[in-house]
Amino acid sequence: MGDLAIDPVSGLGLGFQLALTPQNLLFALVGCLVGTAIGVLPGIGPVSGVAILLPVIFATKLDPTSGMIMLAAVYYGSQYGGSTTSILINTPGESSSVMTCLDGYAMARKGRAGPALAMAAIASFIAGTLAVLGLMLLAPPLTAFALGFGPEENTALMILGLTTLTRLAGRSIMKGLVAAAFGLALGTVGIDSMSGTPRFAFGNADLLGGFDFAVVAIGLFALAELFTNAEETLERPVIRTRFRELWPTMADWIAVRFTLIRATVVGFLIGTLPGAGATVASFMAYAIEKRASRHPEKFGTGVIEGVAAPEAANNAATGGAMVPLLTLGLPSSATAAILLGAINIFGYRPGPLLAIEHPDFFWGVVASMYVGNVMLLILNLPLVGLWASILRIPYGILLPFIVLFTLVGTYAINNNVFDIWVMLAFGVLGWLMRKFDYPAAPVVLALVLGPQLETNLRRALTISQGDYTTFLVHPIAATLLALAAFSLAWPLVMRVVRGRPTEVPVSNEEV
Repeated sequence: MGDLAIDPVSGLGLGFQLALTPQNLLFALVGCLVGTAIGVLPGIGPVSGVAILLPVIFATKLDPTSGMIMLAAVYYGSQYGGSTTSILINTPGESSSVMTCLDGYAMARKGRAGPALAMAAIASFIAGTLAVLGLMLLAPPLTAFALGFGPEENTALMILGLTTLTRLAGRSIMKGLVAAAFGLALGTVGIDSMSGTPRFAFGNADLLGGFDFAVVAIGLFALAELFTNAEETLERPVIRTRFRELWPTMADWIAVRFTLIRATVVGFLIGTLPGAGATVASFMAYAIEKRASRHPEKFGTGVIEGVAAPEAANNAATGGAMVPLLTLGLPSSATAAILLGAINIFGYRPGPLLAIEHPDFFWGVVASMYVGNVMLLILNLPLVGLWASILRIPYGILLPFIVLFTLVGTYAINNNVFDIWVMLAFGVLGWLMRKFDYPAAPVVLALVLGPQLETNLRRALTISQGDYTTFLVHPIAATLLALAAFSLAWPLVMRVVRGRPTEVPVSNEEV
């Protein structure tokens, strides 16, 4: 079993045996369809979509491999769907498709919606497939490296994950830190894992098990998104397109021949970074492509490279995000944090031992991403008309059904009415956080990593008999802590140098 974690060829062979079973093919297909629909519908996004589906998967008691295949398909499938609204109605389905609006909608207004949609799907397929190849090749060496991690290294790694996501998930660093601190506080509620004593339950038996991750995620993302969208109008004129007009011209292919490679590499590398995510990847790829272009002044007026670059980057980023998630147990975005929580709920421990202890789960998910990318390419081109039709359904009609779905799904997690009240409370809290520009992603990540961070920190201090310098004695832990400090200090340094407020671009993945 351990050899499968090191040998990617044997591991992938095992993965395809599982991914190509009728059951897992069905779940991959359902995940791709749901993910595409989530990307198409403005205002839902992959974070909310995955959060809404969590209770369904656990209520139906799906096999962990099948459940994770479906959730992963929703994750990368949503990146495909987001381009459709960006091109047809100039409304990004989720934040990582914002850059696609610039040239995609301009192409549609010129009567080239078909080639824009086709290039978005093809770029997504190529980048997604290459990203899975990168995941397959990088996962074994990273796993072998991380096997040497002790409690000191694991503590430092989780601190790095919290600081980087906090740094990139909102405009204000202080607000990000406050949100992360709140998430860490939520993680302390319930039974102490080391002493067995209840903490912060206030005599409420429902709180002895702590706050259920899925319930909090549904409230902070899905329900808060619904509250926010209910205040806005999402009606935009839809540009119609015909299937026979979909295929790009030879000039289009020549224009993007290097764009696809550059954007895939940029997206994959940024996707592996904790806190970056597909949104940052799409912005970066678009900027690099514009700088590399011989006609940068044409970007924003409807050039095919302006569609291919962000779409390739955001799909490559989803594959890159799976590298630290599966090998280190470190999510690089809010959606990845929800997937991390799902793996924990399945009873598995994300990290270097995952591929060794559960190679069928690990490689089954990796192989399914190859299969899912093929499904998405086949599905997206013929179904463009269908997705455009869905966009014409008034949001006022969709809203009650989505609310009902979240309520039933939340109750189904533990068959407990208390969870519904918790979900509603966090929905209102998430809505208020958006009003006051507090990012929700650090709350989710801190809630997931908090208990593990506390356990590893206490283990390290127990071994060192309370000596905090143990984190500086271990070179890897010291390096990771230095990177965490640098990620927080860098904006302060830039503020001194430039004399500007400490703000960063919003990255709501996505987050």
